[in-house]
Amino acid sequence: MSDIILEMKNITKDFSGVKALDNVNLKVKKGEVHALCGENGAGKSTLMKILSGVYPFGEYSGDIIYNGEVCQFKSISDSERKGIVIIHQELALIPYLSVKENIFLGNEQSKKGIIDWDLTEKKASNLLKTVGLTISPNVLVTQLGVGQQQLVEIAKAFSKNVQLLILDEPTAALNEDDSENLLELIKEFKKQGITSIIISHKLNEITDIADNVTIIRDGKSIETLSNEQIDENRIIKGMVGRDLTNRYPDREPKIGKKIFEVKNWNVYHPLDTKRKVNDNLNFHIKAGEIVGIAGLMGAGRTEFAMSVFGKSYGSNISGQIIKNDKEIKLNNVSEAIKNRIAYLSEDRKNYGLNLLQDIKENVTMASLSKISSKGVIDKEKEITEAEKYRDNMRIKTKDIYQNVGNLSGGNQQKVVLGKWLMSEPDILFLDEPTRGIDVGAKFEIYSIIEQMARAGKAICIISSELPEILGMCDRIYTMNEGRFTGDVPKEGVTQEDLMKLMTAEEAMI
Repeated sequence: MSDIILEMKNITKDFSGVKALDNVNLKVKKGEVHALCGENGAGKSTLMKILSGVYPFGEYSGDIIYNGEVCQFKSISDSERKGIVIIHQELALIPYLSVKENIFLGNEQSKKGIIDWDLTEKKASNLLKTVGLTISPNVLVTQLGVGQQQLVEIAKAFSKNVQLLILDEPTAALNEDDSENLLELIKEFKKQGITSIIISHKLNEITDIADNVTIIRDGKSIETLSNEQIDENRIIKGMVGRDLTNRYPDREPKIGKKIFEVKNWNVYHPLDTKRKVNDNLNFHIKAGEIVGIAGLMGAGRTEFAMSVFGKSYGSNISGQIIKNDKEIKLNNVSEAIKNRIAYLSEDRKNYGLNLLQDIKENVTMASLSKISSKGVIDKEKEITEAEKYRDNMRIKTKDIYQNVGNLSGGNQQKVVLGKWLMSEPDILFLDEPTRGIDVGAKFEIYSIIEQMARAGKAICIISSELPEILGMCDRIYTMNEGRFTGDVPKEGVTQEDLMKLMTAEEAMI
């Protein structure tokens, strides 16, 4: 019997005349961890959506051969009946249902048409143990962290007798510990004979976990690397079509005077108004400077940036904001934008973009006053500005009328950056600016950030990736439990040094 569990042959898929996949071929062995690598928009997720029936038979050409049988899946249910289960990057759990209800949603455990809640709870408990979760199956999903929710999704997959598990960017939103735990779990599944296909931009994870790697570029399958051939530089070359000798652009900082300062900043949780999430923070940044904020998940980094950005997070906020030696009041987002302060959210799909609108509308939405006269939008100006930022950001799209929801993650991030650049900010907070983005798109975004700094903008990067912080920033704040624990120059600082500061209980500034 063949050791190949899956073969996808000559898969071709078009979207409105644009070829997303062009004769892609993929072979996956039973019981292996097979990685799919490629730039944003290369076609990885599209290929997996074809495999799982999201794009049904008839909407693509080519063959899917699974366990030796040619399959023509017309829905997700068809693929799941064969044991193929996909976990998308955006988790599909319902927050105000319990864990057990989510696990068996659409697959209810019933007798004579009535849900058997005792059986549901018992089976859910066993599935949670399988994925290493020690929580009650009765807890609401909204009470869980992102890492735990990811494991609930996997437990849900196991309720469907999974044989082939597809994970699309499973660690993109996880901290380092949760990512490591999830990768160990995938290795454990491999021991149990379960086959996994993992899409990831984190090349260190790929080199750690994958038995084989298939690289896709511009909708074509480039090559498949065996375990002994897997090398980060070779993967990058296959993804971008060239050697990427530097992960970060060259930088010769030209730092000017202090232009922005936050003093004695205190922020309380918006619902639990007695819980302090930012404790007496003092922060400053100079013109042309790139400052980083490093901290573990839950340290208070995002809360700080959002609270400064027009009090868009928190309650009982106190402290001073000083710009160009003058105290300013930022009581809402409009006031922040008027004072030339911008915040790029870590969650671009919920807070950065309107996915139902096109590129033109998204790029201009924070700068309507620039393209309006007496409250009426000048359509010609809107088109001109949108075209300018599409070109400047190198957004890969046929025109500015393309729906943003159909763009790749990297191009969506460029749209958000373009939106804030059009508002002409002096101070720009970038929260996880390259999350879920491939190495090629990362370099382009890093280059845009460096160009902004060269133009005299003051930039703050919040990132969970310490190499990114060290590669891009001139100076680094470390944060733990709502306090700044360090303020150090980049020179001579290692990831280990930052981690010590990020876990310090007392300030070491």
